[in-house]
Amino acid sequence: VYAVRVLGEVADGMLDRLRQGVRLDDGKAAIADIRYAGGSGANHWYHVSLREGRNREVRRLWESQGVQVSRLMRVSFGPVSLPRQLRPGKYRELTRQEIVALYRSVGLQAPPASRKHVADGAYRRNRKSR
Repeated sequence: VYAVRVLGEVADGMLDRLRQGVRLDDGKAAIADIRYAGGSGANHWYHVSLREGRNREVRRLWESQGVQVSRLMRVSFGPVSLPRQLRPGKYRELTRQEIVALYRSVGLQAPPASRKHVADGAYRRNRKSR
């Protein structure tokens, strides 16, 4: 899921075309879900969900409708929300609950928790003392 700020007027017909699918250079692409998230003037925010992620797909989809993307941020990977304070190139470890949710989201059963499991649900990395 991405938070997208677009510059330009967005008509209902554009949103319908984005949901139905648009032909791009590398094939047809569609947005799985679009939700209006606010804005004023020429800038409006949308939350956009994709089923796949090709190179610059979100930007190219909006540009196919004559609208420019002025800001783009990933806000979640499936059921795992990303904290606002997580900067580009940084990461955090997943909790046990998030791991289970990811497995379930693709129809798999999560592996059992290991002894490395921390009480709060996060996993420790193996590090040898020096």
